[in-house]
Amino acid sequence: MTVIQKDRGQFNSGLVRAKRISLKWLAGSILVAVAGSMGGAHAQDAAANYPNKPIRIIVPFAAGGASDVLSRILGKKLTESWGQSVVVENKPGGNAQIGAAMVAKSEPDGYTLLVVDLSALTQAPTMMPNLTYSPSKDLTPVSVIAYSPHILVVANKLPVNTYDEFVAYAKKQKDPINFGAPLGAAPHLAGVLLAQKQGLSINFVGYKGGAQAMTDLAGGQIDATMNSYLATYPMVRSGNFKLIAVASPKRFAPIPEALTIAERIPGYVTGSFQGMMAPAATPPAIIQKIHNEINKILSQPDMRKQFADLGSDPDTRSPAELRKWMADETTYWAKVIQDGNVKLD
Repeated sequence: MTVIQKDRGQFNSGLVRAKRISLKWLAGSILVAVAGSMGGAHAQDAAANYPNKPIRIIVPFAAGGASDVLSRILGKKLTESWGQSVVVENKPGGNAQIGAAMVAKSEPDGYTLLVVDLSALTQAPTMMPNLTYSPSKDLTPVSVIAYSPHILVVANKLPVNTYDEFVAYAKKQKDPINFGAPLGAAPHLAGVLLAQKQGLSINFVGYKGGAQAMTDLAGGQIDATMNSYLATYPMVRSGNFKLIAVASPKRFAPIPEALTIAERIPGYVTGSFQGMMAPAATPPAIIQKIHNEINKILSQPDMRKQFADLGSDPDTRSPAELRKWMADETTYWAKVIQDGNVKLD
């Protein structure tokens, strides 16, 4: 009997301890739930009050390029919509990685954003293994803004006027043709892909930016380059060099007479995919609010016309769709880079 009472006493005391532990666990769970609810409520409040101060858009390229032009057009519209100034700052260098890293390490509150040619983020992990940040982990997608295809252009001195003539000419030359582009940037890798698919021998000549390459192309110092329609076609129209083909998936509305490279190389699509990113921990409610406002702006007839005049197609993919697209593009270009043994010195 004594033993039974002793055991029962131990059992009862265990029940007391269990109740205490259970109550502590319950209290902890309630605190976590309350904290989570408060955090969610705080995020919702932040989104509801967003924006209540000026916003910076970092463009990691020099002024005058596609990212810069579209950022300033969009920034003006966002300023009108929200009543807060949207300031565009150019932070060029490192094939866009200096400006991108700056945004990745910024306060994740929606007030520092990145507008960039998205290829700079999907190609960088393979091209630059020593990046100081991770495009996929330290940045989060907000919105695609627009797509402007690359166009393939050649010097007036070349005795070619069509894509087929260009390929035949490049193949029969004793020495590789000179293709100018910022090394490691999207136009360079577009040329690498073209060389792989057509079996061309190409000497890639490095430039700080596409504008310098086009200046040398106009002067006949190089044979060819690829760059966004937005930045390049005005010089084609002025007779500085010749348009050979466009890298859009189908005939491009502003130049429907131009052959698409995809008509010769199925699936060949390159260009300037302009998009907006934010620091990774930015509240989803703020991300969605910015995305929704951008889509609202891009749907306006005057904006669609303005983009069309620039040779850009507005793009309204969701943040989730953009994240998947970027992951797919990173995988795709990793193979192109590895197969081409492309390295930056």
